[in-house]
Amino acid sequence: MLREGVQSMLAAVPLPMMLIGNDLRIDALNDPGLKLFGPASLGRHYNLTLRQPQLVEAIEAVSAGGPKRSLRVTLSQGNHETAFDISVAPVPGMGMLCCFVDVTELELVGQQRRDFVANVSHELRTPLTALLGFIETLQGPAKHDPVARERFLGIMEREAGRMARLVRDLLSLSRVESEERRRPSGRVDLGGLVRMTIATLKPVATDAAVTIELIGANVPTPVPGDSDQLTQVFHNLIENAIKYGGSGKQVTVSIRALDDAPGLRGRAVEVSVQDRGDGIEAVHLPRLTERFYRVDTHRSREKGGTGLGLAIVKHIINRHRGRLRIESEIGKGSIFSVVLPVE
Repeated sequence: MLREGVQSMLAAVPLPMMLIGNDLRIDALNDPGLKLFGPASLGRHYNLTLRQPQLVEAIEAVSAGGPKRSLRVTLSQGNHETAFDISVAPVPGMGMLCCFVDVTELELVGQQRRDFVANVSHELRTPLTALLGFIETLQGPAKHDPVARERFLGIMEREAGRMARLVRDLLSLSRVESEERRRPSGRVDLGGLVRMTIATLKPVATDAAVTIELIGANVPTPVPGDSDQLTQVFHNLIENAIKYGGSGKQVTVSIRALDDAPGLRGRAVEVSVQDRGDGIEAVHLPRLTERFYRVDTHRSREKGGTGLGLAIVKHIINRHRGRLRIESEIGKGSIFSVVLPVE
């Protein structure tokens, strides 16, 4: 009767649970436990299913009369690994109860946080080191050398500008992440917004000898949106197309209505930014919106990039319940398409 009560209790728990009997065989698994370990595990000695040394040691200690043990273990599941917080608790007269809590997402978030801090530190350390070195030189050997002073001050201005852009983008990323779950309440005419963005970037395009072609902006295209944030999205995408599309080339910005957009319900508007640059290898495409991910680090820094632009774009589009699609072919250029719902 007691065993039936325990099995009923296990069935009500949404986490994987395993009952190991006094003979060290697996007596019971609830449904999540069966999915994790398979029905073949029932009736077998536990160490034929659980082979991790830490976990085996915890089970042996509890079976010998020890108190409840808690530990974090990584279990292999097919072609990937999952991190679990596991508790092994004695059940008087029946053996031990093991509970498995999936903490893979927490581990991933923690790793992303550590990587983010490391990346920010690296991005700031390089210009700071340069600034400190030039300041020391200006205070010493170049103190009375006007030519060297002008050259060093120019480099210092460039490095300080790089740090300022990084701090600006970090603040922008933090702001859009904090607002990501709050839908915008205003409405924006995408055609007019894109026209103004292109006008703002006209000097940049002229300096790069790039012509910008705009298609489909004459028809009103109102969508729910935050005007400032959407301006930031298209400013980033069009500026990238100008910078990385190649001098003397053309950038095409096209706007079109969609009756049925994949992944969205109902009507939508698509804005595509196409360049005729070198293109991006397919292996890089899934990672382009990661923080600080760059296809060509040296070229990106030369162009003034911080590695955060597309991450900001992704979060803004997520806030607008839209989709970002990236297509590219080596030698033919890239297309960045933003799809936003009309309602």
